[in-house]
Amino acid sequence: MLADASASPRAQTVDCVSTGPGTAAGRYLRQFWQPIYHSADFSVARPVPLRIMSEDFTLYRGESGEVHLVDALCPHRATQLSSGWVEGDGLRCFYHGWKFDGDGQCVEQPAEDSSYCERIKLRAQPVREYLGLVFAFLGEGAPPEFPLFPEFDAFGGVIEVDSYYRECNYFQNVENALDMSHVAFVHRDNMAAYNGIGRGAQLRSEESDWGVTYTFTRNDGHLRIQQFGMPNIFYMTALPTDPEVGWQESLFWWVPVDDLRHMQFSLHRIPVSGEAAQRVKARHQQRRAKIDLPHQRLCERILRGRMSLRDVDKERVDLVRLQDDIAQVGQGRIADRERERPGRADTGVIAIRRLWNREVAALLAGGSLKHWKRDARIAPRAWGLAGTPPVGSGERPENAQPDMTDIRPLVEIDIQLDALHGAPALSASRPNG
Repeated sequence: MLADASASPRAQTVDCVSTGPGTAAGRYLRQFWQPIYHSADFSVARPVPLRIMSEDFTLYRGESGEVHLVDALCPHRATQLSSGWVEGDGLRCFYHGWKFDGDGQCVEQPAEDSSYCERIKLRAQPVREYLGLVFAFLGEGAPPEFPLFPEFDAFGGVIEVDSYYRECNYFQNVENALDMSHVAFVHRDNMAAYNGIGRGAQLRSEESDWGVTYTFTRNDGHLRIQQFGMPNIFYMTALPTDPEVGWQESLFWWVPVDDLRHMQFSLHRIPVSGEAAQRVKARHQQRRAKIDLPHQRLCERILRGRMSLRDVDKERVDLVRLQDDIAQVGQGRIADRERERPGRADTGVIAIRRLWNREVAALLAGGSLKHWKRDARIAPRAWGLAGTPPVGSGERPENAQPDMTDIRPLVEIDIQLDALHGAPALSASRPNG
């Protein structure tokens, strides 16, 4: 077993919170591919500014359809490149027309009689589109092998593409992933969230080839197994959201916008097809259309004592996200871990901290880092619910094509795009009260 709560420190020995350029945790995160945007949210005609991990970039799609990620500002007179326009697979600056190709090389300087294009190059980061998301490698040098999830891309059911924005440090959400004991309280209205689901004596955390295998054993011997992938991925059996589905498999990534805000990018694997798939999709789109209250703003009001969760119209908000907002943002924008008193049920949280401490300390010392790798054995499992088969036991036919669908409420899309495009935090944009 990886973690023993009774012998574990309250706080981290290295800084896993600060992720800007040059920070230890930032350098570590940048060694991995990270989701940064939704493919559906930009087109050839519209380059966009992007703020991710406390850095600013320009994201655009060339006329070939290929996606590019380059510096935020033109090196000529430092204006914002996202205000320019796409030509072929290049980007032309709005201010003086300097043009850059998809690799960042300057290829035209219209006002210069003596061109020095060859000496000017933007930083360009590797990008890849996968399952409706844009992934980027933000580190130095050659990127690692791109991680694939055949359970999702070779799948004949429905894949829901999702995300949300939360106004606290990303590591609070990373830790929440392996905190099963919160479910019975924070999400107690869900049909799968019953008393005892996260009792510490029945939780185990073991290091895997990918990260942490986190297991809850029921009194009758049935297991719920979740898989955490280093440094910030979670592959889990998610709480049921539809009467025809029961558990669903979900992939989550928690990616900092800056040290006080983050995005969760999500993929949900729904094992339905044919008429059942159409019914499920219709219900989920109807639910999507009803949500018009931003959970982030309701959380602010609740934490300020201006309203209660009981006052919220649950038909108009994503309740699970609001519940997690209250718990995580309620810790502060950056949690003060020195004030904590971890218990036996925090075995998963302690396991994540230990792995991060070990790997980031090794990075700082110039030592060797573990090569994390997932295979088909590292997958979630859960018992059946209401006659559904256990999650993790279904067939995954090769060469199947998933039915991709976006389930983000429109109000969520607006808020997260504002955040990703560099707008100030919601909490900083309005007066207190």
